[in-house]
Amino acid sequence: FFRSNPYQADLLRDGVRRYLQLPADQTVLILHAKVAQKSYGNEKRFFCPPPCVYLYGPGWKLKQDQIKARDAGEDGSRVCGYMGLDSTGSSLMETQKLTFEEQADARGFGCAKALYISDTDKRKHFRLVLKLFFSNGQEIGTFHSKLIKVISKPSQKKQSLKNTDLCISSGSKVSLFNRLRSQTVSTRYLSVEGGAFIASARQWAAFTLHLADERCAHSDFPLREGYVRYGSVVQLICTASGITLPPLIIRKVSKQCAMLDVDEPISQLHKCAFQLQGSDRMYLCLSTEKVIQFQASPCPKEANRELLNDGSCWTIIGTETVEYTFSESLACAREPVSPVPLITALQLTGGGDVAMLEVQGEYFHAHLKVWFGDVEAETMFRSPKSLVCVVPDVSAFGSDWRWLRYPITVPLLLIRDDGLIYSSSFTFTYTPEQSFLPGQPVLSDVPQDSDKLLDSIHQEFTRTNFHLFMQS
Repeated sequence: FFRSNPYQADLLRDGVRRYLQLPADQTVLILHAKVAQKSYGNEKRFFCPPPCVYLYGPGWKLKQDQIKARDAGEDGSRVCGYMGLDSTGSSLMETQKLTFEEQADARGFGCAKALYISDTDKRKHFRLVLKLFFSNGQEIGTFHSKLIKVISKPSQKKQSLKNTDLCISSGSKVSLFNRLRSQTVSTRYLSVEGGAFIASARQWAAFTLHLADERCAHSDFPLREGYVRYGSVVQLICTASGITLPPLIIRKVSKQCAMLDVDEPISQLHKCAFQLQGSDRMYLCLSTEKVIQFQASPCPKEANRELLNDGSCWTIIGTETVEYTFSESLACAREPVSPVPLITALQLTGGGDVAMLEVQGEYFHAHLKVWFGDVEAETMFRSPKSLVCVVPDVSAFGSDWRWLRYPITVPLLLIRDDGLIYSSSFTFTYTPEQSFLPGQPVLSDVPQDSDKLLDSIHQEFTRTNFHLFMQS
């Protein structure tokens, strides 16, 4: 276990307190599809939807202002990047340059529209690699996507739940796009802009796809687990804005017809249609850049089919999101910020003076320490996927624990030994024990001069009552 020397720790703690009061974070958000269709011969099947990168957080402007002040010019502070596949020995020619434009919401946006994987690449999975720089040549860091599965073409056979790789589960994220007459240039993605659903040729949104219980009223849809099947009632919720489409029945599409009697599991890159529940054959449809409703016609030859137009036929694909957040506000080095650690889970063991917390995730290294708010913990590097630390006593936070009546929740941070801060969505909560002695009144009724009682509270408090939370 390793802890900073006292002088360094005091300086760093003051800086962490300032950071917690006014976080100057920089976030890199990568959106990409879960699967990629392989290209054969000379064809180039560009990834659809195209991988997108968003840059946001107040730390970007602060960093750019520092570069402008130092270099006496604006040209060197622009963010630029390259994205490619993680194949070994890939050269700059095999990557795509990203230029970031600032959007109305102040986020930087870049898109890699021309990436593909050829049939000479025999891998079944790969990751995307994003390298970011400032235009003065200063490297920001290298960031990886999640794993992407390579498929030869969309599966046409009925999916079995034994092969769940290609199935789409309730609660997962999806993208929907429409391609008129199979023309790439006509591709439109379901997106959200200004609080309204649109069909965009440039940007796509990730939607959480939830199975809903169709027996309940529209206003109160309990969400269900499981794999999504055709004929299910679903809800699509935009992950960025939280805006929700009305309840929809998802239908399989074949030869531009909605099939009403199919209930098999939905597969990646399937053609599907979304019927508004309770409507008279009304379907979600696009018209140029607008999202409208289209009324299907009964199929004259088959009662279990309805005739759709081009704009009502969508392709569905699972998507992934990976987010890297860091702050250079305390860093004293110009080293790249990567690898940026990602926390995925916490595991608490023991209690009292030997309470230990295992931090699980990815991209850990020996130069990281775990901090509970502004308190540094003794930290041991176990592996790139695991750090172990001693849980600090609550008194380390400067509170008079003797009068503590309410839980204390502190954010969990990882800090590199040069002062670079990596925030997380996880928090750690110390909770006072209210049922420590049988027959005693609850904590709010305890007289303040009851020292013996408060001592026993502290013992129980530090022995067992830690709670781990992840904030969404």
